[in-house]
Amino acid sequence: MYLYVNRSKGFQSVPEALLNSFGDPLLVTTLVLTERKTLARADIKTVLNDLDGQGFYLQMPPPELAKASNSP
Repeated sequence: MYLYVNRSKGFQSVPEALLNSFGDPLLVTTLVLTERKTLARADIKTVLNDLDGQGFYLQMPPPELAKASNSP
C-alpha cells in the first residue's frame, strides 16, 4: 500500500489509528502531482482532492495482489 501525503504537512493530517496500523512509514519517492499527471493505479483527481481535503491519500493494493500476499 502507498500513503500519499502533502510534503509541507507531512504526517500531521494522517489519523493516528491509520499510522499505527500502517507501521513505520518509509519514504519511497516524491512526486509533483498535477491534474495532467497519470498514476498507474489511482485516479489523479481523487488523489489531489484527498490530499487537499484530508491531507493524505491511502492507496491499497488491488484485490488480486492483496490475496496473493496473504497466502502461505
